[in-house]
Amino acid sequence: MNSMSKGPCKCEKEKEIEVLLKCKTGNPVTVTVGTVVTTNTLAAITLNNEHLKNPCTKFEFASNIVTTLFIGTPVIINFQLFKQCRGETIARAIGPVWVYSRLSTVVSTFADTFSFSVCDCDCDCESCLDDCCIYTVVATTPAVAAGVAGGIATINNPILSALVVENKCHF
Repeated sequence: MNSMSKGPCKCEKEKEIEVLLKCKTGNPVTVTVGTVVTTNTLAAITLNNEHLKNPCTKFEFASNIVTTLFIGTPVIINFQLFKQCRGETIARAIGPVWVYSRLSTVVSTFADTFSFSVCDCDCDCESCLDDCCIYTVVATTPAVAAGVAGGIATINNPILSALVVENKCHF
């Protein structure tokens, strides 16, 4: 007797799921490290999930960062993904803050790639129907100590992509 012929396990035909892929390229941004906090939006994607049930979205952000550093001055850039849906007045943070930092002991220019991934699956089957949301990546440079020479960073080729997969609800 075949071990697969009996028992509680039944194979069900796989159901098709909806998948959505979206990419958006932002504009380059130059930031100066100094005594003032600066905030810049790097890229934004609008997702309309109204035809999806229980969507789960994976975001990928990537950019090139060119820094010119003065001796002993760090360049620190905090990256954060935010979500603002229809009817909301304040954007919510999705995932942690990702930090790019660079410090040099000589005056120099560096080029680095920077990327992060985060998932937004915070949707149950009832709450995300008819939902349209804007996702933005924001870069913030914290203030450095007074009297410290600043560095300059240019965030080139910022790109935000979203892969949305429908998770069928099983009740």
